[in-house]
Amino acid sequence: MQDRRDFIRRVAGAAGLAAFSPFINSAQGKNLVETLERSANRTADEIATDEDFWYQIQQAYTVSPNILNLNNGGVSPQPKVVQEAVEHYNRLSNEAPSYYMWRVLDQGKEPLRAKLAGIAGCSPEEISINRNTTEALANVIFGLRLNPGDEVVLTKQDYPNMINAWKQREKRDGIVLKWLNFELPIEDNEQIVKAFEDAFTPKTKLVHITHMVNWNGQLFPARDIARAAHRRGIEVLVDAAHTFAHLDFKIPDLECDYLGTSLHKWLCAPFGSGLLYVKKDKIKNLYPLMAAGEPDSEDIRKFENLGTRCFAIEAAIGHAVNFHLMIGAERKQKRLFYLKKYWTDKVLQIPGVSIGSPLKPAFSGAIALLQVAGKAPVDLSETLFNKYKIHTVGIVWENIHGVRVTPNVYTTLNDLDRLVAAVAEIAKT
Repeated sequence: MQDRRDFIRRVAGAAGLAAFSPFINSAQGKNLVETLERSANRTADEIATDEDFWYQIQQAYTVSPNILNLNNGGVSPQPKVVQEAVEHYNRLSNEAPSYYMWRVLDQGKEPLRAKLAGIAGCSPEEISINRNTTEALANVIFGLRLNPGDEVVLTKQDYPNMINAWKQREKRDGIVLKWLNFELPIEDNEQIVKAFEDAFTPKTKLVHITHMVNWNGQLFPARDIARAAHRRGIEVLVDAAHTFAHLDFKIPDLECDYLGTSLHKWLCAPFGSGLLYVKKDKIKNLYPLMAAGEPDSEDIRKFENLGTRCFAIEAAIGHAVNFHLMIGAERKQKRLFYLKKYWTDKVLQIPGVSIGSPLKPAFSGAIALLQVAGKAPVDLSETLFNKYKIHTVGIVWENIHGVRVTPNVYTTLNDLDRLVAAVAEIAKT
């Protein structure tokens, strides 16, 4: 307990968030830090249902009090401390760009790499900092040394950018894509793993696993699939866009060879920030997407040849990590699932309403797919916004139809009651 209190004080203090953060130095910010300190010895389950605690977290954001944002599955807002950091570093950069960007802010990149490795549970020498999941995974998709006839196993439920990248590789290089097509939700890991195993052949070189399907929040058993693949000498690529800093896990837990994620989703880092993980012994044989001086290098930094980039965004990532750690990864996961369970339990009591997502914590997190009989997904999403000012997204994609609802740590039960009341009214019509 005392260790956690000391950690919160260090992160919030002059050496952490408070150095240039008006929010942390404000009355609201001090209340947040005091709340976190008082809760240092409470369990994640206790915290998950404590609305007073999460109200203080909500005050750390600038989300609209009128438009209810339940589309955090697209991109999450940044807490005030992260917004302030971006603004601070951007102003600093503009004083003398080439000096402050390259000689000052760039000096923080290695400590940031270590900080990200800390929450990822791997070596800093396996972490590359980039702009999003698409860029991270494109390094792998286009960097793997595949030959004509080599097979890659993936699913129709994967993210479109990744599907298109693989299709381009197929067209350009003659590799073979083996498609799985799932009827989701599924609450049976053995069924999922078997589907992947049945698709593996002696020609399979890699399996592409979407850890959490962005359309409906289905969690795939990435580690079990990875083990099945590795037994056959198959490499493993994981799309963790929706699980990193959402679920409480470390990258090595998944036993993958490659992983990409967007930090501007569940870590609530600045927009346009991401991470690529490459297992140390795989770096040498993976070509970087942007050409490096030594493409066969064993240095993870060869994947960061972007030229001039936004140093303000990059430097502020560390403040998002600090904020995430102040809340606590386990607490965050428990709260997010509690929010999903809260509103889904209520709407399932409304005639004509169903949920197209897993409802057990072993198979899901915050994301759930709302379905109302007789209502097309896009129409339902538009009604929620136009009439009730609730922002969601309609999903029509490969066996998945509904409205994706995604709360975040700043979402309150009052917000979700507003959603439930709107769904009840819509269902009556």
